[in-house]
Amino acid sequence: MTADHVWRQIEQLLATATDRVILVAPFIKKEVFQAVLAAVPAGVVEITCVTRWSVSEVAAGVSDPEIAELAQQDGRAAIRLCHNLHAKLYVADGRCLVGSANLTGKATGRVPAANVELLVEVGTNHPEVQRVLAAVNASAVPGTVELAEQIREQASLMRDDEDGPRVVVPGQDEQPTRWLPETRNPERLYRAYNGRHRHIGSDVLAGVLRDLAYLDIGPGLDEQAFGSEVLAKLHSMPELHALTAAGRMSLADAQAALLASGELTAEQAQRTVETIAAWLHYFDDVHFVPTGPWEIRQGKELA
Repeated sequence: MTADHVWRQIEQLLATATDRVILVAPFIKKEVFQAVLAAVPAGVVEITCVTRWSVSEVAAGVSDPEIAELAQQDGRAAIRLCHNLHAKLYVADGRCLVGSANLTGKATGRVPAANVELLVEVGTNHPEVQRVLAAVNASAVPGTVELAEQIREQASLMRDDEDGPRVVVPGQDEQPTRWLPETRNPERLYRAYNGRHRHIGSDVLAGVLRDLAYLDIGPGLDEQAFGSEVLAKLHSMPELHALTAAGRMSLADAQAALLASGELTAEQAQRTVETIAAWLHYFDDVHFVPTGPWEIRQGKELA
């Protein structure tokens, strides 16, 4: 068995395609994707590629959003993005390979020191294959060249940020510390997420991108869906359990809880509570009650 055995499996499968090809892999490198397109017969006019573009993963070098440019140049291929994707499967008409191998050099054995991977053939009509394809179709968003450029730019900024979080691969590595919101202006988050950050100062932008990295929200969402994702992450924070459970939260109690962790000074704890309050005011349906200890309460303030 040769070192590029997995690649030969994929190449031989693709060579049999006459109608359609579907590529499903979280990590895809540009060089391997180019080889895949070359292996698909010219008569195949429909190539669907489903992958995921996380800024952290792109910064780590495990995936290349530039495959969007190759797909555009090829003319037959369409990129779709599924942020929680982990499955790997490759379809050529009625045949399908499923297993562990991504479309990267190490996974396919096209570079030295290849991974140990597995691909086995099943029919495309296998119930589990159909289940995965249906789930992908229900949630995937288009991976455009413009979006690829935004992801690459944010990944480059993250890699260059000395104060930023360690570059990790979501689902494989764990974040080294818990997340607390950093940027004081949450309205800037969606602008930066969409690549519209030219007028945000570099120091402020660094904090916004660090928040986005920890939030790890999939690309391509509209502003309402993005806000819902942010709010879900906020409500998962231990500091906000009282607000979630009782509908109210004392800012003084939240500050005391942060101080008790031993990770923050009194000034840092106060600033963090104020930042959390600003995020809740922007993303949630809450109001502030400035009587006694300041409180955040769920719901709109009654006139």
